[in-house]
Amino acid sequence: MTTRAQIIVRGTVQGVGFRPFVYSNASRRALNGRVLNNAAGVLIDLEGEPADIEHFVRELELNPPPLSEIESIERVENLLPADYQDFRILESLADGQKLVPIAADVATCSDCLTELFDQTNRRYRYPFINCTNCGPRFTITKDIPYDRVNTTMAAFEMCAACRDEYENPLDRRFHAEPTACEVCGPRLRLVDSSGSGVNGDPLSVAMNLLQQGSIVAIKGIGGFHLACDGLSEKAVTNLRSRKFREDKPFALMARSVEIIREYCRVLDHEASLLESQMRPIVLLERRCGNIVPRAVSPGLNTLGFVLPYTPLHHLLFESFDRPLVMTSGNISDEPICFTDSEAGERLQKIADYFLVHDRPIHIRTDDSVVRSFQGRSMVLRRSRGFAPAPVRTAFEFKTPILSCGAELKNTFCLARGHNAFVSHHIGDLENLETLRSFTEGIEHYQRLFDIDPQVVAYDLHPEYLSSKFALELDSIPTKIAVQHHHAHIASCMVDNQIEGEVIGVAFDGLGFGIDGKLWGGEFFVADFCCAERIAHLANVPLPGGAKAIREPWRLAAVYFHRTFGDDFINLKLPFTANLDRDRWATLRSMMARKINSPGTSSMGRLFDAVAGLLTLRRSINYEGQAAIELEAIADRVASKSYQFQLDGSEIVAEGVVREAVEDLLNEVPVGQISARFHMGVAQLISDLADKVRTERHLNRVVLSGGVFQNMLLLEQVGELLSKRGFEVFTHSRVPANDGGISLGQAAIANTLIQSGREN
Repeated sequence: MTTRAQIIVRGTVQGVGFRPFVYSNASRRALNGRVLNNAAGVLIDLEGEPADIEHFVRELELNPPPLSEIESIERVENLLPADYQDFRILESLADGQKLVPIAADVATCSDCLTELFDQTNRRYRYPFINCTNCGPRFTITKDIPYDRVNTTMAAFEMCAACRDEYENPLDRRFHAEPTACEVCGPRLRLVDSSGSGVNGDPLSVAMNLLQQGSIVAIKGIGGFHLACDGLSEKAVTNLRSRKFREDKPFALMARSVEIIREYCRVLDHEASLLESQMRPIVLLERRCGNIVPRAVSPGLNTLGFVLPYTPLHHLLFESFDRPLVMTSGNISDEPICFTDSEAGERLQKIADYFLVHDRPIHIRTDDSVVRSFQGRSMVLRRSRGFAPAPVRTAFEFKTPILSCGAELKNTFCLARGHNAFVSHHIGDLENLETLRSFTEGIEHYQRLFDIDPQVVAYDLHPEYLSSKFALELDSIPTKIAVQHHHAHIASCMVDNQIEGEVIGVAFDGLGFGIDGKLWGGEFFVADFCCAERIAHLANVPLPGGAKAIREPWRLAAVYFHRTFGDDFINLKLPFTANLDRDRWATLRSMMARKINSPGTSSMGRLFDAVAGLLTLRRSINYEGQAAIELEAIADRVASKSYQFQLDGSEIVAEGVVREAVEDLLNEVPVGQISARFHMGVAQLISDLADKVRTERHLNRVVLSGGVFQNMLLLEQVGELLSKRGFEVFTHSRVPANDGGISLGQAAIANTLIQSGREN
């Protein structure tokens, strides 16, 4: 008995080979019908035996195409017969509300790599080879449905050979929109810093120039990289000088995991992350005595490595065993360049040469950064390879929401249904270029996913550009301010798909509190609706405001003064020997008169202070540098831990400072002092969580905020809490830092709206 059924498949199902998969599956089972992309996903209309249709759907559920991600399969059965005589793939329909996630850009697949280096293949050494299973997606997509006309490949008319592959349902390139070849597709060009063309094969010449110490700007999938020989101290130092990037680590690219193992310790899970189709930068433990110049990652014991993820990268490394620095093509603190004209203007004084191509990038996207934590991936920067794939939520966003994120490491989020579309990494909203990238990104996501937000959520800080943007959106009637650290906790809860009350620990650099002070060392009892602040690090002044963040010695002096009074300057320590007494007198006066000395409870600033009192760093050149270097020097085996005191709801750190000073005077190695401080913070969290559990009968602890990117601290906290029987939740899918704030804002705003408490 023949029956007819329509099946709607939702999720990441366009541009990932889903229709040819359906065609092949239906043909195998002698099912007739039609399949097409529409605004909801993929629509399949089938006629055949009921058992065959049942097996067809079962195959969809169990063995979908590798790049697809199915969210739901809806079936309408017992329809009137259509008397289909065959099975066909139809053109896409653009009608209706768009609900289709666009696939992220993914690394070159093994089939394409085989062809790339096969001398008999017509795409031999073609730098833009791709197929349904790999290549650019998000960064070339202008609109959906995901058809060539809606991508930046629209200007490249396919040759007859490519057209045959594109139209053949049994071919790997069936409806692979970036399909091209040397005859009809994008091409490489090498130019010097003045824009003049360079003779010879662009790839070969560029590789020779890199080996000779030149800096080459390379146009990739989501923007430009600045590349140089990763083993040349001179080239790396030269790049740092030109890029105005004093200390922030550079990423390295190497041909294989085996080569990376020469420089770093690579665990099995880390190798899996490196080789995954997302191809993120993975932070790895540096091997002692390796020959990578310290200038690549000054003061750190980690290196960030990424494997080649485009055909161009693979060709560059075809016969090159050395790593290349592969860092974002920008001047420090600016967004990555993604157009040829922008790169030519902004990178002219940095790059000696430019390896460019004529396939436009529609949306700039940085590399993602991850690290492995206890066999689980931990995303530090969520961008290429991950975005714009949605974060699926256990709850539903019944009202479309836009959340604007924070100031640093900004992301925004558009949410509807069970999907939270957390954006790619935007950067620090501290200049016009980044703000433009932020606003253009929001417009692009709204267009791609047809989300018309009725609510906008934003950070409490009145000076954040993201908050100002939200407040100026006249088109969105409902605006909800969300406290920064509550958003951190909510973000981690969404990440782990948990609801209800938790013990929330939010440690970071700074965030605006509901009392107008700068928070950052907070303990809460929280859910998606409320966050009750039950304990916090005692407030200390930040003399000079933002300048105190850039100069950790100021925080060290503040904690010294609070602990020992004015006599601290007589302590026989390197810090006090090098202290500028006149500058300290000025700061002391500012604090006494409460001039530009806002109070803060930040744990991140306490880490800075400890780094300062150990004279690790007087000033920083990137966010969190002092704390990162404090972790780097720590002896991994702590013989004891420093003790915090609790005064009511305030956590007092003076005892910790006193113990650290005593150890310094007793010539205890700074690595031991750092370790004892880390263990002291871990013990504080464990003890306070135990106290809250006794009082509030809660057993789930959520850890969020940039401080919890510190692997030593996270390991210690996890171990202590687990021994006490707590359930511990940390970040995985979205960053613990401010890159996850927008997701938390959306979740809180959604709960407030649904409970009628938005006002």
